[in-house]
Amino acid sequence: MKITTGIDIIEVSRVKEAIEEQNNKFLSKIYTEKEIEYCSNTGKMEYQHFAARFAAKEAVFKAISEFIKDNENEYWRKIEVLNDNNGRPKINLGIKLSKDIDSIDISISHIKELAIANVVVVFKD
Repeated sequence: MKITTGIDIIEVSRVKEAIEEQNNKFLSKIYTEKEIEYCSNTGKMEYQHFAARFAAKEAVFKAISEFIKDNENEYWRKIEVLNDNNGRPKINLGIKLSKDIDSIDISISHIKELAIANVVVVFKD
């Protein structure tokens, strides 16, 4: 069994600026339709949710990067961060890896200025 971790923190203002300056170009490059729909419907916390998902994607990438097959690209949209029925974040991974994953556990948090994500990935033997 191999266990890897990833962590990322980002300023909400950086994500907000990218969305405001590039709008659909940035959103469609980084987020899936389901992620955009979820974050866009969170009211005043919209940018915090986008930033948290950005941090989550980075954290996942850091944890799995050693096992990504060479022909994979466009990672951003292949790492999807959704919520389960209880509101807990979960990862849908659309990246082909050289090793099978047993489980992915992710934690996301945000405040007005910052968003952070931490992930633990357990690979099968």
